[in-house]
Amino acid sequence: MSSSLTPAGADLITDRLVLRVWTPDEVAAVLNGARPGHWAGDFPAEGDQVIAGLFAEHPAWLDVHGHRQIIERDSGLVVGSIGLFWPPANGEVELGYGIVASRRGRGYAPEATRALAAFALTAPGVHAVRAHVELSNPPSLRVLEKAGFHQVSSDGDTALYRVTEPYPALP
Repeated sequence: MSSSLTPAGADLITDRLVLRVWTPDEVAAVLNGARPGHWAGDFPAEGDQVIAGLFAEHPAWLDVHGHRQIIERDSGLVVGSIGLFWPPANGEVELGYGIVASRRGRGYAPEATRALAAFALTAPGVHAVRAHVELSNPPSLRVLEKAGFHQVSSDGDTALYRVTEPYPALP
């Protein structure tokens, strides 16, 4: 998998995805229940609605180091979201993601997670990207493992995963 920034510096491009920063208009569409034609039929998922509601409290999340929509390059449809909870704390940022049900099982979540984690690790002062996941969610555990994260702790209900260097490029 390759990953690159567009000349504008905002979009992250992978083999099959574009990770695009949310715009205020897209946030408003989620909050108002609008149905733009460039969204998959089951977007936004519940998690996307929650995150959109938090953007007013955390305006820094609508930034190149914040939250992004996950867009299929082939169809141009928004199929999920992924983001960094910015700013870093002690050199680490938290990552969260979600893919709508109709697009799960295609490897989009690990692909997007690898790309955003690699990007985050280029930011000044960031030395690790972490993610918390419920142990009762095996698909999400696999996403993090496929994206190169390693489990560093568990409290019995949730596990903490971390990556400190970009996932190696795929052949």
